[in-house]
Amino acid sequence: MGKKIVRSSCRACHGGCGVLVTVQDNQVIQIKGDPDCPVNRGWLCIKGKKYHTITHHPDRLTHPLQKVNGSWKKLSWDEALDLVAERFLSIKRDFGPESLVLGYGTGRDNEAFIYRFANSFGTPNVLTAGHMCYGPRIVTGITRCGNLPVVDYDGHPSCVIVWGANPLVSNPDEYKGLYLARAIRNGAKIICVDPRRSMVAKQADIWLRLLPGTDGALAWGLIHHIIDRGLYNEEFVTEHIHGWEAFCNRAKEYPLHWAADKTGLKVEEIMAAAEMFATAGPAGIHWGVALEQSVNCVNNISLLIGLMAMTGNLDRPGGNVFYPNPPVVNASQLGRHRALSPELKAKRLGNDRFRLADVIGVINPKAVWDAILTQEPYPVKGLYLISTNPVITRGNAKEVRAALEAVDFLVVQDFFMTPSAALSDVVLPASTWLEHDYVGDLWKRHGRVIARNRAVRVGQARSDYDIINELGKRCTDPGFWWSNMSEALEEILSPSGLTWKQFSKRGYLEGGRQFQKYRQSGFRTPTRKVELYSTVMERLGYDPLPGYNDPLEAPWSNPKTAESYPYQLITGARIPFFFHSENRQPGFLRSRRPDPQVELHPRLAEAKGIVAGDWVRISSPRGAAAQRAVITERVAEGVVAAEHGWWFPESKGDLGWDRSNIDLLTDNSYESCDPAMGATSLRVLLCNVEKAASPPF
Repeated sequence: MGKKIVRSSCRACHGGCGVLVTVQDNQVIQIKGDPDCPVNRGWLCIKGKKYHTITHHPDRLTHPLQKVNGSWKKLSWDEALDLVAERFLSIKRDFGPESLVLGYGTGRDNEAFIYRFANSFGTPNVLTAGHMCYGPRIVTGITRCGNLPVVDYDGHPSCVIVWGANPLVSNPDEYKGLYLARAIRNGAKIICVDPRRSMVAKQADIWLRLLPGTDGALAWGLIHHIIDRGLYNEEFVTEHIHGWEAFCNRAKEYPLHWAADKTGLKVEEIMAAAEMFATAGPAGIHWGVALEQSVNCVNNISLLIGLMAMTGNLDRPGGNVFYPNPPVVNASQLGRHRALSPELKAKRLGNDRFRLADVIGVINPKAVWDAILTQEPYPVKGLYLISTNPVITRGNAKEVRAALEAVDFLVVQDFFMTPSAALSDVVLPASTWLEHDYVGDLWKRHGRVIARNRAVRVGQARSDYDIINELGKRCTDPGFWWSNMSEALEEILSPSGLTWKQFSKRGYLEGGRQFQKYRQSGFRTPTRKVELYSTVMERLGYDPLPGYNDPLEAPWSNPKTAESYPYQLITGARIPFFFHSENRQPGFLRSRRPDPQVELHPRLAEAKGIVAGDWVRISSPRGAAAQRAVITERVAEGVVAAEHGWWFPESKGDLGWDRSNIDLLTDNSYESCDPAMGATSLRVLLCNVEKAASPPF
């Protein structure tokens, strides 16, 4: 076979970048950015350029496997699917459909198929990262202003607040770093909110180096100053905001001096940022997941939507906008969410506690672990985990592992044998994005879908969609499913009038660009206005106005714990070579970061006798992990910045799940989570550090 170039879209992270894939003899030999793709315009990160080293990695799972007496036995696909279906149906028959929980993590554009299976099977329980990643922005956006607002970089914002994000390194969800870079080049004012000196902070006009976990206090300080100085958009406030007076009265509870005290910032810094954002002209807020992994998750997002609205920057060119969807069957429609009966919805785990999460059908993970380990409120007997590695990526890793060991039947669908897959009864080999066709970005809010075209095949790996489609036909009414994936793709595209062949050649579809739609139809909320006083939150039994809670673990809020754990731990800074726990296999990407790293301020390192490269033991009241020291002033003296997602595929046996896994330190107790969304507080903890043996394992 000669060389060929396949036009596709990457999914090395959350995806969406157009790529040109050079293939020879069923081997990818080069991946480049597609200059004709409107999402990335030829730009491509290192993960995308080198993803073929993952697809063709010698340790890829290429056959279905069953654990028999502690050893792995190869199965044919029919054997594997029949076995899984038989066990799933026996769980449904003996315990009810709710006793099977489906789960996914990194969002490989597979969530619509996963929910379609769950809703058709009858289980209300889908375990996602959505309680603490993207989902809170979606449901809070829907609740407050009718949809998720995203920055309109094509509208040339004059000012951008980059809040809890580092898009010059990480490019998830709707955004690619090139848009922020272009805005900087074009002279946009940049305000960076980050306790760590990120690449964005280095280039910002104002860097607000707040104390970890105090984002909501900063937001209230900005809001208070904008109200106090009359810098809000009076027309928008009068015509399009519900609850303005009550919101202003709430803001009086959080004056500037209070915000400065909570955040560790100067009053003048907060005032300067408020005035820059409010007076710049079109301005947007580019937010990141750090805002969500907090006890203030919903408060934080609500306050930032308030900032967008009160300054008149919602659905305004260059502000935060709502892009219309392209003409396709969207993820919600494909997921068959209306198929689940009210009786089964009422059985969703944790829905009595985290009622806002229940609105979009996501659950807090601890509710699942409890149902396995305690059988309350009913037993969970089966787990079907797709593109997720919860032993490494969920709070309180010891409890997660205990639950996965205890569940009666565990199926894991992934690219590699991970610490979570190693505990399973059946492993199903999933294909990477280079190995299948799909309509990419079906779930995003940037108003586009992108063609993902298969470039190669590896072993017997099959796409998540194909596997779920085949299981669906075995476990539910076959009429809900398709004879093959080609039919599914045609149905997804049917509103556009395009066939898959036409769409794949075209490369993408885009919804129209329309702004200030609220002038004709209002916002998609019960009052048709931006609800700073939320009627939905009120109906659910929560405070309709945003508030503020101190982080549960901080030296000033928990002095007793701080006696033994005096430093503030932040986690989750993005690493260009990895995506959460993915890509740790030895090879090109892993060679760029062979060991986990923890950042320490020089004075802290000196006090502890730690030098660069030393292994450091990081501990919390819940556990400990080891990472290599980086001595840097990127972090403040009392802050410790550790990496997440670490395990060691080269280690035999337990795959090193408990060596450097920062989620051994995190708390997943219900009290530590956001009270409405159940978001786990992964980012702000108390810890101690000390020099460890080298290496400590």
